[in-house]
Amino acid sequence: MIEGRMLETGLQPLAFVSALKNPTPSSVLWRAVAATLVVCGAVLATTPAQGATDTGSHRMSHGQRRASLGASGFKVTGHGRHLLRTGGIKGPYLPDATRYDLTMPYRSPTVLDVTAQKFTLDGKTRVALLINGRMPAPLLRWREGDDVTITVNCHDDMPMPTSIHWHGLQDIPSNQDGTPGLSFAGIKPGESFTYHFKVPQAGTYWYHSQTGAEMARGMYGPIIVDPKGPSPYPKAQRDYVLVLSGWTDVIPRELISNVKMYDDYYDFDQRSFTTIPEEIKTEGGFWNALQSRLLWSRLRMTATDIADVTGEVYSYIINGIAHGSKAGADGWTGIFSKGERVRLHFVNAGGMSLFDVRIPGCAMTLIEADGRPIQPVTVDEFRIAPGETYVVDVTPPEERPYPVFIQPEDRSGYAIGSLTPRATWRAPVPPLDERPTRTLVDLGRLPPGERAPLPPVDDSALAEIDDPGPPPLNADNQYVAPHPTDRTDDPGDGLRHVPERRILNYTMLKARFPAPGQKPPTREIVLHLTGNLERYIWGFNSRKFSDSGPIKLKQGEVVRFKVINDTIMEQPLHLHGLWMQLENGQGPYRPLKHTIIVQPGAVARFVVQADNPGLWALQCQLIYRGLMGMFRAIEVK
Repeated sequence: MIEGRMLETGLQPLAFVSALKNPTPSSVLWRAVAATLVVCGAVLATTPAQGATDTGSHRMSHGQRRASLGASGFKVTGHGRHLLRTGGIKGPYLPDATRYDLTMPYRSPTVLDVTAQKFTLDGKTRVALLINGRMPAPLLRWREGDDVTITVNCHDDMPMPTSIHWHGLQDIPSNQDGTPGLSFAGIKPGESFTYHFKVPQAGTYWYHSQTGAEMARGMYGPIIVDPKGPSPYPKAQRDYVLVLSGWTDVIPRELISNVKMYDDYYDFDQRSFTTIPEEIKTEGGFWNALQSRLLWSRLRMTATDIADVTGEVYSYIINGIAHGSKAGADGWTGIFSKGERVRLHFVNAGGMSLFDVRIPGCAMTLIEADGRPIQPVTVDEFRIAPGETYVVDVTPPEERPYPVFIQPEDRSGYAIGSLTPRATWRAPVPPLDERPTRTLVDLGRLPPGERAPLPPVDDSALAEIDDPGPPPLNADNQYVAPHPTDRTDDPGDGLRHVPERRILNYTMLKARFPAPGQKPPTREIVLHLTGNLERYIWGFNSRKFSDSGPIKLKQGEVVRFKVINDTIMEQPLHLHGLWMQLENGQGPYRPLKHTIIVQPGAVARFVVQADNPGLWALQCQLIYRGLMGMFRAIEVK
């Protein structure tokens, strides 16, 4: 993209690079002039505020788009961005605490009414798609082994059919999974559908619409399944559920149209002339910074493309409450007394945001990941992708409010709650961390000597490898990572260089007990995660869902999936109906996951025991990428 713009302005980047790489005496002056012109050309091409239109498209400058969004009534300022510029909220204890009780008393059968109705957030009323009139929907609390019956009524005011998917309940029958087109037909307006299944396992899960982008309009809620026998966890005096998500008034159809028209439509923090000194510093010198700019220009991508949708149009919320809203709500509040053990169930129901979670001044001990117990690990911060759940225990050391601080990966906003000994005490807002920038690691371009080796695995029973080879470059695929590497020990962009905090990475997840029936895989299936950012097309092996058939597994076989992320973005993969045993170096104690972040330019491996027959979905949990092609069916029979 940058290279093309430079040619439009009459600059010849390849000639400049040649001169820079061959510094003959006669070219010393030329070298200096050329380097200056190249940088200026790149700056002119990438500075968002240029206002110049591109080749015949309907693209607008970032300033024009901000003005357009504002004129349309859309929110154009993220909370965190504004507060960062103004120095953050002052004062240690702010008044007006708010509690939000999610719990829905258990009854059987459970009835969930899905309606389109008015909903107020940030003092503004709009129409959302709600379950029992709430966002998030009520907490469903069941007991392991219970037979549950849930009737979902899709009311006439719904604009389209709906569905409910039980995210993380991996061992229920396929026809109860709630995936329209695979396991059932969906629920039309004016009709009902009754789910019935035995609750397979204890843990923290959630439920949401699997139809279109309805989840982004409010259709999600938490599930807690209590163990049938004694709990494997220590007793906690307090227990809270925190559902993390975001809301935007931009309707899904328009949002997809925007990112298809301009891949960095919501990325307002791109590199410009003023960021050159910082780039020289982070890249290790002027030459490296220049090479970085030219590399990204050749790839027609931007190094600041961290999230498809940002805080420029998102309000980040905890349990449906936005911090500092006009309605007077000042964020979620959880009460504690000094010395108490407090249990927090985190669910990322945000359709398009990876969140980093921390409680400054209070360490967190993770005891459960994706509903399954893990050996306790104490951290100061963890990243949670859409679809993932974590349960942490905390014991606040002092009698004062602590912020539960949630920032998206791109640092374009935040959500905050307070753990506080008094309902009227509120925690101060910490400053946002520095926004990350994509590097060679995200492109899968590390030299061999700098690549992390893959964890050792048992291949003794491996008889077949289904490897399609590197995916072709075509309209559906823009890039192939030349040297993808294992990144299970990498906490991710923005968290890699924060030495003062203990930050979770996937190698720290160790199952509390070895999963029963673990067998070595007999087959390996290689999948490439691919995409074309400029066209906002996503898929597996350079194919969208509409161009792909199901992946067929024999019931009872054990298969390893080797997933290579050829995109520059994190892809949280969610598998329905079957557990993913993440190969992270923990041997038989490898954790069971239903959602796994595959980092950009990375290889991830997980084993699937195909013991649940039926049609299941393997999808990117970022809803718009799933809708735009990164979705496959897996057939077990």
